[in-house]
Amino acid sequence: MMEKMLVQWRNELSEELICDILPFWTAFLGDGVHFAGRIDGRGKAHPEAGKGAVLIARMLWTFSAAYRMTGRPECLDAARKVRELLALRLIDPVYGGVYWEIAPDGDPLCCKKQSYAVGFAIYGLSEYVRATGDPAALDEAVALFGALEEHVWDAARGGYAEALTRDWRPLEDMRLSEKDANTYFSMNTHLHLLEPCANLLRVWPEDRVAEAVRRLLRIHTDRIFDPQAGHLNLFFDAEWQPQGRTVSYGHDIEASWLIVEAADLLGDPQVRAGVGSVSEALARAAAEGVQPDGSLIYEYDPLTGHTDADRHWWVQAEAVVGFFNMYEQTGDAMFLRRSRDVWRYIRTHLLDSANGEWFWSVRADGSVNREDDKAGFWKCPYHNGRMCLELMRRIERLLAEN
Repeated sequence: MMEKMLVQWRNELSEELICDILPFWTAFLGDGVHFAGRIDGRGKAHPEAGKGAVLIARMLWTFSAAYRMTGRPECLDAARKVRELLALRLIDPVYGGVYWEIAPDGDPLCCKKQSYAVGFAIYGLSEYVRATGDPAALDEAVALFGALEEHVWDAARGGYAEALTRDWRPLEDMRLSEKDANTYFSMNTHLHLLEPCANLLRVWPEDRVAEAVRRLLRIHTDRIFDPQAGHLNLFFDAEWQPQGRTVSYGHDIEASWLIVEAADLLGDPQVRAGVGSVSEALARAAAEGVQPDGSLIYEYDPLTGHTDADRHWWVQAEAVVGFFNMYEQTGDAMFLRRSRDVWRYIRTHLLDSANGEWFWSVRADGSVNREDDKAGFWKCPYHNGRMCLELMRRIERLLAEN
């Protein structure tokens, strides 16, 4: 019975990736030059919109990973287009790093150096290297890592600053987005610097990359994780004092598996043991946001009592992976059920069967959110594409072991 369920699940994930997610995004990308920077929630393309660094880097990661794992030639073609765009238009040839946003014609539009965006460029390029072995892409990824270490790492305070100017000077407004707090450090940036450093370590196993992964894990376990609440704190001042207590269920469950992945790459049993306990605590704390329909809500603020019960696309995708990962770690069937339940919710409520891809979210009242983008600055194929690839890989491993 278990084997039959896993095989069916793997097939569902493969179908979703190959027949829905990837076709939508290859069509969106087009020739890799003239694509619209945004498609709104009602399906209208906006060619006047700028193209964000995060969108470009996440498309590069997704197409590269999909090619590496499926061998589909259209994924390689798309990955090559995005890598060329990133290399020629996004990387700053004068100061290093990547621009935050480029105009529709490819010229720089916003030149600030957001650490989060530099990290995702490394993530995409290193995955492209995994898929193709391209030495030039490796050089680009290494140079971006060097820029992070030289300009962004604050050794005195023990963390990576949120953002700097184009030439790496202090910046007054360091926010990642309008909804974020303007703080010196954040959970989100450090989590999404851990991903690229760990991925770079796969293709460039240098001691300084391993050390960056090691210290990023320490930051998560010793500074960002709140052992009393079991959740991650989100924002911090320059002295690492938490600013607010908002709980992000999606980041809790996403971090629960990303820190394990990074610790496994280091191969240090002591680090892995410490990370394992934090990972399980995060997964159990994230489950506080699970709803009777299997979905995971967005946020909760214990200081105000306010709950954001919307079901965001990326939160559901990360919940599928995070709960499955915890099942693998503990053998507790509850986590497998939670993972499976979230996937059922996705298939029932979030997939746009008429136009492809996923809706941004389902509102707390059950209505579909068509106000936020279908594709754009933040709506990218990385969370749901990675979910499919991760679960397919993990299910194959379970089937092989049994």
